[in-house]
Amino acid sequence: MPLLSVVVPVFNEEDNVPILCEKLDAVLSRIGKSYEVLLVDDGSSDSTWQRLLEARRKYPCLKLIRFRRNFGQTAAMSAGFAEAQGDIVVTLDADLQNDPADIPRLIAAMDSGADVVSGWRRNRKDPFLTRLLPSRIANALISRSTGVRLHDYGCTLKAYRKEVIKNLRLYGEMHRFIPALASWVGAQIAEVEVTHWPRRMGKSKYGLSRTLRVVLDLLTVKFLLRYSAHPIQIFGKTGMLFGVPGFLMLAFMVLTNVLYNCGMESFAFAANLVKRPFWVITPFMLILFCMQFISMGILAEIQIRTYHESQNKPPYVIREILEPSN
Repeated sequence: MPLLSVVVPVFNEEDNVPILCEKLDAVLSRIGKSYEVLLVDDGSSDSTWQRLLEARRKYPCLKLIRFRRNFGQTAAMSAGFAEAQGDIVVTLDADLQNDPADIPRLIAAMDSGADVVSGWRRNRKDPFLTRLLPSRIANALISRSTGVRLHDYGCTLKAYRKEVIKNLRLYGEMHRFIPALASWVGAQIAEVEVTHWPRRMGKSKYGLSRTLRVVLDLLTVKFLLRYSAHPIQIFGKTGMLFGVPGFLMLAFMVLTNVLYNCGMESFAFAANLVKRPFWVITPFMLILFCMQFISMGILAEIQIRTYHESQNKPPYVIREILEPSN
């Protein structure tokens, strides 16, 4: 059984795969631990799979997983985690911007007692407006929302203990939130500085549109971390923001009409005011619309989690798996 598993999601990286495999072999062969490398082809449309097959013939430690279509980076990582056999699981990108030479530094931090070690690309080689600025904003939001303070949630170069990663369910873009999810179950989180290189070949799969997906997934993670055991706390508070004004308006309308009908002429103006369409319709809209959207949100969250977890259904479909040839 390998002591170390390296999981690499790969999507349209035909030019980078040969160099990546060479660098991984050079680094891992010097660590002194038994290891395996799992390369997950996330439905590449170029010749990435052929390059992976060629690399497997040269490096017997490679295990290849191929998806039928593109399911996304989180799904690729989930497949790698499910197949990994090592006690320590390391992840990194295939675009050569993460440096495999930093893997021993992550393992050293694990040996010091950490359960999750996250890389920090302190000197990132990415465009400022499209990559660095959105990343810094996202890191600040995630750190503040989850309570787990990291400089670089988006760095794929991370190390995990097997017992931590095997118990996590990942959907959407939630792979970047693994440290926060792991902290919720009591894992010790550490962060080390890692090298970051500019992309030299291929095209980046990241952009501003991905930032929106990350923010939406952050809302889900925030809910799971704080309210998963008591969802009524968040939905109840949200409902009260709409329900309280609705009930107050309704109570004012009823009370005013009752007092006016009892002969209190001083309430005549108020009684005529609450007969206007605005006062008649608005309270019921606030109450009914609030309940409708809250119910839809609860049912949708329950439905999607039940779909995946009750059936133990992964968010991907594997086309084939090639075991190491050694």
